[in-house]
Amino acid sequence: MVAVTGALAPVFINGTAAPSWESLQVAAGDELSFGIFTAGARIYIAVAGGLNVPIVLGSRSHYALGAIGGFEGRNLLAGDSIPIGHLTGTPGRAVPEEMRPVHAREVDVRIVLGLYDFRLSENGLSALIDKPWQLTTVADRIGFRYAGNTLEWVPREQPFGAGSDPSNITDAPYPVGSIQVPAGTEPIILHRDAVSGGGYAQVGTVISADMDLVGQSSPGTQTRFRPVSIDEALDARRKYMDRQRKLIQLW
Repeated sequence: MVAVTGALAPVFINGTAAPSWESLQVAAGDELSFGIFTAGARIYIAVAGGLNVPIVLGSRSHYALGAIGGFEGRNLLAGDSIPIGHLTGTPGRAVPEEMRPVHAREVDVRIVLGLYDFRLSENGLSALIDKPWQLTTVADRIGFRYAGNTLEWVPREQPFGAGSDPSNITDAPYPVGSIQVPAGTEPIILHRDAVSGGGYAQVGTVISADMDLVGQSSPGTQTRFRPVSIDEALDARRKYMDRQRKLIQLW
């Protein structure tokens, strides 16, 4: 039993069209394939029973850079056979249309400014939040790079331990979703597989509720960074978790 979600694209089982966002019965040897994406950037295949691979650092996911987790710590190859857990589920159960995400080509991504937004000049901050950015082709689990404007930094003498780039700082930890702008040219949103720290200023952090929105953005997506308060970010997280719980209750 499988279900295909995420980006919009035609789904086929053995060449026959099949619905997405719905549990599908498949048999050994069946071929699951996809057509051209029409919206979104990534397809997710859910497998009833889960993938029965070893747990590493509390997760069954694959960290490609570190070659750990997932299936033998490597990318999948043709002919691989992945064990699955105990089969559960009923075919034909679907996620209601109103609970499915909408993948747009123009998006507002909510951010909490800081910890180093004070390093931007007034013009630099305006360029970050008042003007649109466009997602480049550099977009994966490590980071999402955007182009479109140039950020101006407040002139200062770099502190001991920091590099010469105006966005350099003495090393600091990087939260998932933090935004760094090396040289002030192209903001990079750090995603799940990014490094956990370094010497670039983080001018803001994408709220956790909007990281899925970032993950489904395809190259060329017009993006605006919209500042929100911590309270607004926490409220968005509560609503996101409520939605997740409702999805779980469907099954």
